Amino acid sequence: MFCLALVCLPLSLIWFNMEKLLLILGQDPSIAHEAGKYATWLIPGLFAYAVLQPLTRYFQNQSLITPLLITSYVVFCIHVPLCWFLVYNSGLGNLGGALAISLSNWLYAIFLGSFMYYSSACSETRAPLSMEIFDGIGEFFKYALPSAAMIWYFTFLCAFSLLKASTLKIMLCVAA
Repeated sequence: MFCLALVCLPLSLIWFNMEKLLLILGQDPSIAHEAGKYATWLIPGLFAYAVLQPLTRYFQNQSLITPLLITSYVVFCIHVPLCWFLVYNSGLGNLGGALAISLSNWLYAIFLGSFMYYSSACSETRAPLSMEIFDGIGEFFKYALPSAAMIWYFTFLCAFSLLKASTLKIMLCVAA
């Protein structure tokens, strides 16, 4: 979790400056502006995702699938009306969708973290926080950096191929 949160810091800077980056790459100014605002509103969700991923892997490795199913169902049932409200009734428009994603990711992380902390099913396998969390950081980055490089390569390849394309084509690439 610590490593992922650490990686979120430079990613946050990139997302915060997304409009400028897209303009440098030659994107249409109106698209760059909207994408930049959307990416900025997604930043809180990025840190939630850094907390959520290790929790999800923990439950999967313990074969505790039911808590994942129940919490994801509850968060989904909250996310749909929350997203609808933030997009259509709050005046935020598409920024409400980014805010809803961020809030839902935090809610999911809080639910899973609470279950892990309070459940007797996790009592034997949860470990207290200690300095040992730094022991495997080198190995983590040894495998994480090439993986991240592949994802970034695909992202940039997709972005450059659609740089001069229409807005519809860009939206289809992002959705894929």
